[in-house]
Amino acid sequence: MTPLAQILARRIAATGPMSVADYMAECLMHPDHGYYATRDPLGVAGDFTTAPEISQMFGEMLGLALAQAWMDQGAPASFTLAELGPGRGTLMADILRATTAVPGFHAAANLHLVETSPVLRSLQSKALAPRKLVHHDTVATLPDAPLFLVANEFFDALPIRQYQRDGAGWRERQIGYQDNKLTMGLTDPMPVDELTFRLEDTRDGDTVELCPAATGIMALLAERIDTHGGAALIVDYGDWRSVGDTLQAMASHEYVDPLATPGEADLTAHVDFEALVRAADPLVPHLLTPQGLFLERLGITPRAQALADRLSGDTLATHIAAHRRLTHPDEMGTLFKVLGLTRADAPDLPGLTRNLSHSGLA
Repeated sequence: MTPLAQILARRIAATGPMSVADYMAECLMHPDHGYYATRDPLGVAGDFTTAPEISQMFGEMLGLALAQAWMDQGAPASFTLAELGPGRGTLMADILRATTAVPGFHAAANLHLVETSPVLRSLQSKALAPRKLVHHDTVATLPDAPLFLVANEFFDALPIRQYQRDGAGWRERQIGYQDNKLTMGLTDPMPVDELTFRLEDTRDGDTVELCPAATGIMALLAERIDTHGGAALIVDYGDWRSVGDTLQAMASHEYVDPLATPGEADLTAHVDFEALVRAADPLVPHLLTPQGLFLERLGITPRAQALADRLSGDTLATHIAAHRRLTHPDEMGTLFKVLGLTRADAPDLPGLTRNLSHSGLA
C-alpha cells in the first residue's frame, strides 16, 4: 500500500466510504502525498505528455488566436492573460514568443497563472523569466479586468462525482476499504436534483458524472468576462454530454487501476462540455470543435511546413510525428475538443464559430 492508501484506509474505517470526488482530491492534492503536490508529472520521465510538450506549434496557434481575439475586442490597454493549470509553463512561453510581434499585446498583458503545485510553480517561474507573473490558488482572485484565458487539460483533473441510474433515482459510486484494498461500491438510491434532466437520455445502470468544481470555476470566469470582456479557450478531452465511467489513472505513460496506487498515478475524467456551457451563462459558446480541425483552421500545417524546411533526419521525423499527433483523427485530433466562450457582443474567436443554439459539435 502507498502511504496515502494507508491514510485513506484509516479515514474510511473512521468515517465510512468516500465519494469519488473526495478520493480524487486526496490523490491529486494531498499536501504530503498528493500526485501534483510532490512531482513534475510531465514528459518522457513523467507519467503523461500534453500538447504543449509535443510541439511548440500548439502554443503558437493558441497564442495568435488569443492575440487576434484581443485585437477584435478593441485591444484593451490593460488585460489579464491567464492560464489554468500551466504545467511547466511551456504553453504560456510559446504563447508569449508567438505574440512578440503583435503591436501592444505584451505591453497590455498582465500574466496570471492559476496553479496550486509548489513544484510546478517553480518550473513556471523559471520558464517565463524574466516576465513578471502572479500565481493564484483559485480563479476567484484573478483581477477585475478584461480576461483572455487558456486552459489546456485543466478541467479533466478536477474531482468528479459518479452516479449510477436506478429507476427514477441514482446511486452514488463511493470508495470503501475491504479485504485490505480500496474498493468501489454504491449508495442506496436517492434523487439527485442536478441530474433530473438526465432521466430523459439514460437507462438503468448508466453512469453519469458531475464535476461541481468545474461548474463553479466556469461561473467565476463567466462573471469576469461578462463584466469586463475577454475570451476563454478551453482544450480538453471529453464530449458534449457525459455518459459512462470515464475515471482513469495513468503512470509511466500507461493506464493503471485508479484505486491501486493512490498518490502515485495521475487521475482524470472526461470533461462534460455541456455542463461547462451551462455554468458559463450568459456567455455565448462557440461550437465544440475537434482539436485537429481547430488547429488546421488556424494554420498549423503551413507553420509545420515552414519549420520542416529547416530540419532534417531524426529531428524532421519527430516534427512530422508531432504534427500528426496534434491533428490526426486517430491521435489527439478528435479525442480533444476546443470550447470558446465570449460575450454575445464579441466577434467569433479565430478557428471557431459562435453557437447561438448552445448545443452540439462543429
